[in-house]
Amino acid sequence: MDMEMNEYTPDLYTLEDEEGNEQEFELLDVMEYKGEKYFALTPYYGNDHDALLEDDGEVVILKEDMVDGEPMLVSIDDDNEYEKIGGLFLDRLNEIYGEEDDEDDE
Repeated sequence: MDMEMNEYTPDLYTLEDEEGNEQEFELLDVMEYKGEKYFALTPYYGNDHDALLEDDGEVVILKEDMVDGEPMLVSIDDDNEYEKIGGLFLDRLNEIYGEEDDEDDE
């Protein structure tokens, strides 16, 4: 029997903070809301061992904006916008991953 292996390859983004430090993030979800495009990302560690040691469940929410004519992921400066989008992503991610957790428990 020929079994096709389905290997998961995450969508990775390298982001730079205000101090110039780079860190890799894995894309969890993308959503459009009121004409804007938002991204939910989590730090990427490359292997399960490091993820278990360092992952604190952090989710970073960014939005796409044009900077010098190029699409870039930028921070959401408006607190109300950040709270609204963060809540929408939490609901979506709970729907996606909550169902997987329920299946694992069976």
